Amino acid sequence: MKSKTTKPRTQSVAFAACSFVLDANGYIQLLPAGEFRARDGRPTECAAWMTSADIAAKIIADIAALANPICIDYEHQSILTAENGQKAPAAGWFTAEGMEWREGEGLFAKVEWTETAKLHIDAKEYRFISPVIFYDKKTGAVKKILNAALTNNAAIDGMEEVSARLTASITQQETLSMDLEELLENLRWMLNLPTLATQEDIVAELQKAVALIKADNSTEVAAAGFSITSLIAAKNTQIATLSAAVPDPAKYVPVDAMAALQFEVATLRTEKTTREVDGVVTAALTAGKLLPPQEKWARDLGMKDMAALTAYIETAQGVAALTSTQTQGKQPVGTPQGELSDAQLAMCRSTGVNPEDFKKTLAAQAAA
Repeated sequence: MKSKTTKPRTQSVAFAACSFVLDANGYIQLLPAGEFRARDGRPTECAAWMTSADIAAKIIADIAALANPICIDYEHQSILTAENGQKAPAAGWFTAEGMEWREGEGLFAKVEWTETAKLHIDAKEYRFISPVIFYDKKTGAVKKILNAALTNNAAIDGMEEVSARLTASITQQETLSMDLEELLENLRWMLNLPTLATQEDIVAELQKAVALIKADNSTEVAAAGFSITSLIAAKNTQIATLSAAVPDPAKYVPVDAMAALQFEVATLRTEKTTREVDGVVTAALTAGKLLPPQEKWARDLGMKDMAALTAYIETAQGVAALTSTQTQGKQPVGTPQGELSDAQLAMCRSTGVNPEDFKKTLAAQAAA
């Protein structure tokens, strides 16, 4: 959310002594309709003060928000008491309920006068009402009515200095009020609360957030340099790191499906290799490049390393004497029954064939 720069409007306080007839039993006119000026020639910052129906409605709403009624005193003594130390008795009181705007006439208020004030008014000892107004220096529009006084003087000694102090004080209050509203607006955004959420709603939601932060981050919160912004930054970094480490599901398949696929591929590869080995070994046996006792060894070698088996067979020489004999399978003359001849033993040694395995091969051939 973009931060706003609070700039209080140029405003000031005025003590406007207006010549309105007082009625001890009814309404008083606080402000006239349209533009007006004080009897002493003020204001000096703008052409005139000004009220309207809309301005009056805002003034009434502002007074309605106050807990206490507006005081009417004598000669603005409630404001001057800090200067002269004198008491500031009230002459009367009014609230927003007794205020009304009369088109073409102005803003009126129903006053509850004190008995003493009634006597003064009936005796014509006080004839005018002087409201203390807060207004815009540029436009003259009245913003607030701070209080009012019974007076016979349009300008009272010392009022300019008091007015300056009131202006500074009230302007500061207005600035603080605007700063608070901006803070509440930012908190509503941060907590995702509706625009009309009250200060109490915001505080309640903040308390929930604080409880969650303390519960989930006890170590960080206990640290001396803890701040919510640093915690959020650390959490964002942690989330980014974890997100980068998590594989994209779209690029992967389930483990079971992958295992089944791997098994199928391995099976097909084994079948293919078996067929290739079978063809190579069978051809080698037929060509005499492999002896029958070598078949198992050759097949095992081929299943492990087809290139090694192929290289061996390519360099092997076909040995006809090992697959057939000059005696057509009969025992050579002078050789004991069931034993190998010297030539056969020499062939076994040169090819690495076990003599006993060769004997069994010859016996099988003779029986066939």
